[in-house]
Amino acid sequence: MSAPPETSLSPAATTKGRRRPLGLGQATITGGFWAPRQARNGADAIPSGQDQLEKAGNLQNLRLAAGIGEGEAIGPVFADSDVYKWLEAAAWEYGRNPDEELLQRIRDLTAVVAAAQREDGYLDSVVQLRYGDEGRYQQLVWSHEHYCAGHLIQAAVAQVRCTGDRALLDVAIKLADHLGATFGDDKTVDVDGHPVIEMALVELYRETGTPAYLDLAQWFVDARGHGIIERHGHSPAYFSDRVPVRRATTVEGHSVRAVYLAAGATDVALETGDTELLEALKVQFDHMWSTKTYVTGGLGARWDGEAFGDEYELPPDRAYAETCAAIGGIQWAWRMLLATGEASYGDAIERMLYNGFLAGVSLGGSEYFYVNPLQLRGDAYADNGRSPAHGRRGWFDCACCPPNIMRTLASLDGYLATSTDDAVQIHQYAAGTIKSGDVELTVETNYPWDGTVRITATAPTAVELRIPAWAEGATVNGRSVDAGGYARAEGTEIELVLPLTPRVVGADPRIDAVRGCVAIERGPLVYAVEQADNAANVDDLHLLPEAPVVSGTSDLLDGVTVLRAQGRAGTGHQPGWSFRTGAADSTGADVEVVAVPYYAWANREIGAMRVWLPRT
Repeated sequence: MSAPPETSLSPAATTKGRRRPLGLGQATITGGFWAPRQARNGADAIPSGQDQLEKAGNLQNLRLAAGIGEGEAIGPVFADSDVYKWLEAAAWEYGRNPDEELLQRIRDLTAVVAAAQREDGYLDSVVQLRYGDEGRYQQLVWSHEHYCAGHLIQAAVAQVRCTGDRALLDVAIKLADHLGATFGDDKTVDVDGHPVIEMALVELYRETGTPAYLDLAQWFVDARGHGIIERHGHSPAYFSDRVPVRRATTVEGHSVRAVYLAAGATDVALETGDTELLEALKVQFDHMWSTKTYVTGGLGARWDGEAFGDEYELPPDRAYAETCAAIGGIQWAWRMLLATGEASYGDAIERMLYNGFLAGVSLGGSEYFYVNPLQLRGDAYADNGRSPAHGRRGWFDCACCPPNIMRTLASLDGYLATSTDDAVQIHQYAAGTIKSGDVELTVETNYPWDGTVRITATAPTAVELRIPAWAEGATVNGRSVDAGGYARAEGTEIELVLPLTPRVVGADPRIDAVRGCVAIERGPLVYAVEQADNAANVDDLHLLPEAPVVSGTSDLLDGVTVLRAQGRAGTGHQPGWSFRTGAADSTGADVEVVAVPYYAWANREIGAMRVWLPRT
């Protein structure tokens, strides 16, 4: 399998000591936890995703823009972007598991995209159909024209790397040249309301070696925070345009926009050696992770604006935590890991990947959550199309998340490992193979259910293993190693053991909504208490103080490890607050509390669920 598009650094960026992403086919998941999820993604989600795009009208828009048939544009102005994410997912899937039928689908759709492009390189089917040439870039704050272009470019890079076909890359180059001729200091001074073009242009620079694409990406990053969007009459914070990227100390506004911009800025810093920019991004990531991130790795506290909240504004029941935000967070953390080599970014990827991201897709692989709360009440009313009270859905009117999930799963192998001149670094643990130079590593593990990771090398080699911050007591070849960093081992046989004792973690008291509550974790997994497993009303459950948490195997939900503890159930008949005593009602029977991994909730029924539990 191939590495994700953002993991190919230019020669100038691969200085000695910096982590280098592995190339095509150098990291491959072959079994364990992730292989069946990738298989379902390829066999079910990607084919059905194209069908959904057909039903929704996204593909018809491009045909109409190409002069095939007659009609009007259908759907949101960013409809093209979901097609391009699907094309990217299909390309990575072809690179992972070559299939001639899939390749033909890719080529047929690419031909339609190429035919829809204007002679000068412009391409956006909805704008072309609704507004004509005179409507170009007139409402860039909302039109998503650069956003769609960015996803096209990312798909094109994936396609040429995985299939060798240049057809979409030629479209991307023509479009990028058009953007370069249109935007800049002495041209049109404007920015798109939804970043992603920054990441895409840097990746196109890496693929083609054309410096103009890197220069334009840097211009878009540096143009933020200087009043451009405010001049259009919009609040700049929502669009990450209130403060210049170099001066910002946190993330704000729309969560996906914010992390996509930060990921693109990190790409620029990587390629230009801009240490000032990188230091600013370190501060922003650290502040986001410590004050604005859910225990699941979810990002975005507010339904209003799909936005980050203030510091410690993290209500579990009103969490938005969009699946796309977790994906963007993974992309940003990966770039920070490449830039710094710090294990904390690998830890962040792991938390987001196993929890905030994976909760967004069903075990079957083709139903999705747009929003990922940490609590759902038993009588919740589904008052919005994106409400989890509906259960997972096959598609959405705003369908950004499903194809984003598809491309992430199809390219997941690329996040496993990197290399330096003298070692291989393993950042995420999955059964598979890793190749570096003349050496091939075979990784055997049933992680995250089992903490043992065995690595066999075809020749003596140095391997640096990420030891998660939660893994106190970890050993490498029987030797104790510190948690929260990398442990180096050399040889042909290496064994890492990560302790998977369940952990009860307390909420930060500054998070008002869960003050005094605890969550249960095991390894990289955050657990949830779901009504399907508990006889007592989950809305009324408390954990008993110092109650031990024990783990056990099960056949539930594809064979998850289930956790059990002692708790207390309320009566369900008295108010939650006693006016007579001035204390919370804690009457009721002691009960067993059963918890399953958060990512697996709502795969059987829709009912009460909670991550944070009061401790009586």
